[in-house]
Amino acid sequence: MSLVPVLLLGVVLALTYRSEAKNRGLAEGKSMAQMLARSAVEPLLGDEPLSDGIGAADEAHLYRRALLLTDENLILRLRLRDLDGRVVYSQDGSGLNDAPDHHAVEAASGHTIAELTRLNTDANDSGDAGVAAVEVYEPIHNSVRAPIGVLEVYLPYDAIDADISAATSNLYRNLVIGLLVLYVALFLISLSVSRGLRRQVGINAYLAEHDTLTGLPNRTLFHRRAAAALRDAAENREPVTIAIVDLDRFKEVNDTLGHHNGDHVLAELARRLAMQARPSDTIARLGGDEFGVILRNVEDPSEELAALRASIDREVEVSGLPLSLEASIGYVVAPFDGSEVDELLQHADVAMYMAKSKHLGIVRYDPDHDHYDATKLELVAQLRHAIDDGQLVLHYQPKLSLTDGRVDEIEALVRWQHPTHGLLYPESFLPLAEQTDLIDKLTDWVLARALVETQQLRAGDTPLAVAVNVSARNLSGPDFADEIIGTLRRLDVAPERLIIEITETALLTDPDRAAAALARLSEFGVRISLDDFGSGQTSLGYLSALTIHELKIDKTFVTDMLVNPAHAAIVRSIVDLGHNLSLSVVGEGVETSETMAMLQRSGCDVAQGFVLARPMPARDLPHWFMSRTERAAVLTP
Repeated sequence: MSLVPVLLLGVVLALTYRSEAKNRGLAEGKSMAQMLARSAVEPLLGDEPLSDGIGAADEAHLYRRALLLTDENLILRLRLRDLDGRVVYSQDGSGLNDAPDHHAVEAASGHTIAELTRLNTDANDSGDAGVAAVEVYEPIHNSVRAPIGVLEVYLPYDAIDADISAATSNLYRNLVIGLLVLYVALFLISLSVSRGLRRQVGINAYLAEHDTLTGLPNRTLFHRRAAAALRDAAENREPVTIAIVDLDRFKEVNDTLGHHNGDHVLAELARRLAMQARPSDTIARLGGDEFGVILRNVEDPSEELAALRASIDREVEVSGLPLSLEASIGYVVAPFDGSEVDELLQHADVAMYMAKSKHLGIVRYDPDHDHYDATKLELVAQLRHAIDDGQLVLHYQPKLSLTDGRVDEIEALVRWQHPTHGLLYPESFLPLAEQTDLIDKLTDWVLARALVETQQLRAGDTPLAVAVNVSARNLSGPDFADEIIGTLRRLDVAPERLIIEITETALLTDPDRAAAALARLSEFGVRISLDDFGSGQTSLGYLSALTIHELKIDKTFVTDMLVNPAHAAIVRSIVDLGHNLSLSVVGEGVETSETMAMLQRSGCDVAQGFVLARPMPARDLPHWFMSRTERAAVLTP
């Protein structure tokens, strides 16, 4: 490839030199003709145009002068033409009866014309034989520099050509040497560049398919190998296992020891996994602390995966500290759990999260555990518009005081009046909304709407207080408390009319920030209720330090406390705990008057449930309060 441009360059230069040599010969011929005209011809002629003829004396002088020039081989032929291009004098008598020459006519206007030709020895101008010559037409002037005719002279080209050939030969020789040197240089450069490019292409191809930290295949190569394994398995009717391995609590390593030490851990674990795997298996790093595994033709993949998991469980020393990590593994077996790579990876991901959430270590995909539905993701996208388009509504459920029978609190519960799916309850859209920033917009809407709708509602002479649920994502926001206080001030609502309900899970997400936000709200006058108490893992020491006013017993303990002595004991214990901490205690999920009576005997302060009222729109609350006297007589023990 490098030789081709060099050869083309050589051809172009050779043609250029050849053209330049011809031009040089013509230029020298013009110069010679001009010199002859000025020094040898014009001095012999008078001032009259040549069309008037040449005197005998002038013709004799011209003949002798031409003969001398011919003998000295300076010219081959000499003619004089008039301004119309007709020959009026010819050294050898040729052309006297020829038609006017167009070159001579052009030269008569003041231009020197030159071209290469061949002049036969027998004076015949046609044919290939003869002597190479430069044919020149040079205008002739009189003493006042007025044109009087044209000099037609044929100059020998061989001498000129010999001089040019000698110079050209040197040029060609230098050209060839230069081209050879250039070719060698280009060849070596091309060789070096091509080798470098091949090496870089190989590096790029490797990097495109491998993880730079661990050297393992990346997601792209893993996907391609998985597809190949599925094709081979379909032909050979063999099972293929695809697994996702995710490290537990790896974020703590990065946060505590720094990302450089986290990278060291990942590299070491990747090495262990690669060492443990069979040659036919594939271990890949899919991203972060997540690895992918492909096992071919394994009857019991749980054993292989358990060995991989055990290799991770061994201690890793980082900066002199021994670390012990664990992994959660979810896996699928094709073709039983799916036939496409993306489908199998999604199923393995579901199984991995099940293993992580249930602390099971290794879990195979089970369709019953797959709650991920594309329609739910679509609902989240539609929810953003639903808030702005007025599709959300609030229902309210009253809370009954078991000490005096009063109802001065209600809980706001959001519903979605979907144009296609009808009325949707929170469990249909809130869990997914809590995974995005949309939960902040939704909570802001619920808070403001609940305060506006209940601002004029009263229970007798007492203004109603409304409880609003907030999520862990809301509580971890840096401006959570200030935003709630700002809403209360903007709507001119007394802070004691708002109850914020939080869950134990929300508290444990960011305990320090949660404690600071709750203290800020409590100081302003907002009451705090800890919802679903008993279902989480709240430390009693932490509970005593929180600024809360109310405990809501998880309804799983209340619903069956009549028939489940253990749950009845838990309810009594929570009531005692709450009272000892000077907290009000609410039992939710009360569906029968018998359950309500048992709660009252247990010392519970407030009851909430279907036995009192189902959640209802704000417009139905006044009617419910009007008829409440009769219901209270029946329901209040």
